[in-house]
Amino acid sequence: MSSRKIVVVGGAAAGPKTAAKARRMDQHAEITIIQKESDFSMASCGYPYYVGGFFDDRAQLISSPTGVIRDSKFFLGAKGIQAMALTEALSIDRENRKVKCRSIGSDATFDVEYDKLVLATGADAVRPPIPGIDLDGVTALKSLADADYLRQVRDEKKVRRAVVVGGGLIGVETCEALELAGIEITIIEMQPQLLMFLDWEMAKLLENYIKTRAANVITGNRVVEFVGENGKLTGVRLDNGGEIPCELAVVAIGVRPNVGLARECGIEIGSTGGISVNEYLQTTDPNVFAVGDCIEIPHLLTGKQVLAPLGDLANLQGRVAGQNVINGNSVTYPGAIQTGICKVFDWTAGSTGLSEAQARRAGFENTVSVICPGVDKPFFMGGELIVLKMLADRDTGRILGVQGVGPGDVSKRIAVAAIAVQAGFTVGDLLNSDLPYAPPFSPAVDPIITTAHVLENKMLGRMPSLSPVEVKKRLDDGSGPFMLDVRSPVEYETERLGIGEHLIPLGQLRQRLNELPEDKTAEIVCYCKISLRGYEAAGYLAAKGYENAKVMEGGIAAWPYPREK
Repeated sequence: MSSRKIVVVGGAAAGPKTAAKARRMDQHAEITIIQKESDFSMASCGYPYYVGGFFDDRAQLISSPTGVIRDSKFFLGAKGIQAMALTEALSIDRENRKVKCRSIGSDATFDVEYDKLVLATGADAVRPPIPGIDLDGVTALKSLADADYLRQVRDEKKVRRAVVVGGGLIGVETCEALELAGIEITIIEMQPQLLMFLDWEMAKLLENYIKTRAANVITGNRVVEFVGENGKLTGVRLDNGGEIPCELAVVAIGVRPNVGLARECGIEIGSTGGISVNEYLQTTDPNVFAVGDCIEIPHLLTGKQVLAPLGDLANLQGRVAGQNVINGNSVTYPGAIQTGICKVFDWTAGSTGLSEAQARRAGFENTVSVICPGVDKPFFMGGELIVLKMLADRDTGRILGVQGVGPGDVSKRIAVAAIAVQAGFTVGDLLNSDLPYAPPFSPAVDPIITTAHVLENKMLGRMPSLSPVEVKKRLDDGSGPFMLDVRSPVEYETERLGIGEHLIPLGQLRQRLNELPEDKTAEIVCYCKISLRGYEAAGYLAAKGYENAKVMEGGIAAWPYPREK
């Protein structure tokens, strides 16, 4: 009996994972990886941290956990997989089940036969047709070669000013990496905010923090030209006519699925531009599968097809495809909820499920959200701030998404939220979740559960509230409410908004009701540092007959606008 032939095109993340799983399922199969680059299994998500100097050994980006470099010799010796580096797949003959290949070193062409083919062709960095983009000093951060170039820039310390074009995950991570090298950074983002997986007010909190790290952020503008002299970059010109001098520009405006091979051989491309696959990760050709950044997948909340070019999902998909090419269509990949996270200096920004803006676009018309700051552990254990935002469907109570920013442990809370969202939890399901507790790790009631408590209060009408954005809108249109700051005088002198607020500490509120509007139907918005005391104040005022007492969600900690102090 002849052994089956499994061919994988692409050797970054999803491809090697597919091949390795297939080998574990069948020790006799002939498995081949065709890889255009010189390296395999590159930890591309680690590139910004290599550039930033978090580690210096480049080999760690292409090594196994035991420190062995994953090269052709490794795949053949350890796994019995023929891994062909510097080999380009030119075309696919689906009828005869052959991949035509070219050896990049010699230009020789040859065919590789397959019984099952897996496309793991990844995605390419979007390279906009902007004048000057070919100047020396303009780069991306998509390949290991890009990382090598930027690491060299860092180590040589010759670049003083850099522009990062794009405020997504790679953009903000690159900002940190270069700023740590002492380079003056400007991020330019065409959209009104950074990190579009966050809602505006959450992204603005992060932007305000980035600016404290001496990085400039320009949103709502775009680069229209890279300016240079003698072939070298000297600056970028913006849509508004401004020009920013720089010697380096990193273009990080996203990636585009690499679907050329699939399209040319007649495999269906989906509406998003990714390869169309079924739940088995099988393309429209039953003998061809596809995985990783080149495919589109279902969003588990909206049911719509999305692109989700993330390393963790690529590996999960590879495991599924590796089983199906051996055992037939035996396991499925359901889709994703697009959980993401990034480190930005000493802060973290993360999200799972839908943001409020995304939910609105997806047709969720009756949603309710709340912003809730807290600390990741007790103050006596060095607790740090986290600002969380939770979104739910008002009719069913189902949690649709959670976002978090701040210097505290955001990752843990987003991880819990991701399970809750994917499992279809309601707010009520999360209220009494049994999470691990000890003071070194969290408060007695974890911030993610506290946020669910606050959202339940809002949904049940126990906490009439306004978000910071809603408060600012009222102030700007002249219908501003009576703003009641219930913190202490010391806190007020240290930090305040400067929006015409009135200071009445919570402990004095009962004795100073005469300072409030005489009209008990007047809107009074109460707040403090995180609006816990604001919630108590609003409850007391309601009990005293004030009919329109509300809480400003998140308090000062979540105020995304300029402050007096």
